[in-house]
Amino acid sequence: MTITFSQPTDLEVEYPSCDGEPVAKTFVHLYALLVTLEVLRQYLDGQQATVLANQFLYYSQGMPKLRVAPDVMVIFNVPPGGRDNYKIWEEGQVPSVIFEMTSKGTQEHDQSFKKTLYEQLGVEEYWLFDPKGEWVDGQLQGYRLQHDLYYPITDGRSAPLKLRLAVEGSLISFYREDTGEKLLIPAELYQALKQEALARQQAEQRAEQERQRAEQAEARLAELQARLKAKGIELD
Repeated sequence: MTITFSQPTDLEVEYPSCDGEPVAKTFVHLYALLVTLEVLRQYLDGQQATVLANQFLYYSQGMPKLRVAPDVMVIFNVPPGGRDNYKIWEEGQVPSVIFEMTSKGTQEHDQSFKKTLYEQLGVEEYWLFDPKGEWVDGQLQGYRLQHDLYYPITDGRSAPLKLRLAVEGSLISFYREDTGEKLLIPAELYQALKQEALARQQAEQRAEQERQRAEQAEARLAELQARLKAKGIELD
């Protein structure tokens, strides 16, 4: 008798989108995660790319236990928009850049298991950001894939994103390589919009004041002409 085993189809396999675990270790880590997500999402708006945060990344079809949840991952050449989870075999693309908001408690897992996994999956860049400065020298360390192995990034730039990275307090700051312009975080964008609205309001007020002064000057001139005309004096 010959016994054969069939591979389960995706219709028979459940790929959960949550595990009941908290999104981040602390508020500082959560804030760094959310700001990074939003800044990169706005930067890549309109491109064939998506940015996901804390979603399960499934990397082996039919084996739902083989999964990881990167804090932030950027995937190019896929339709934009969110997903409840990300299956590599369905999308056809491996994440290009992954960020982990690391801590002393996750150091070993981030340095060993995740680094090895992302290296084997072919993730082009892997960044470890330590918002509390607990163990990463300078708070930020990146790795770039070269000949299937990760080597430390020493130039402070993300090649796939075409951005330069810097640490500002408990956040990663991103600067465009082509213009040097900083990508504003939501709070900075809000302040910039407020200042722009205030400047526009002040410009409108000045224009209104100028209009009123011009009208008043015209009215005084017309009154003067009328008085002179009443005395028989005509102005050319």
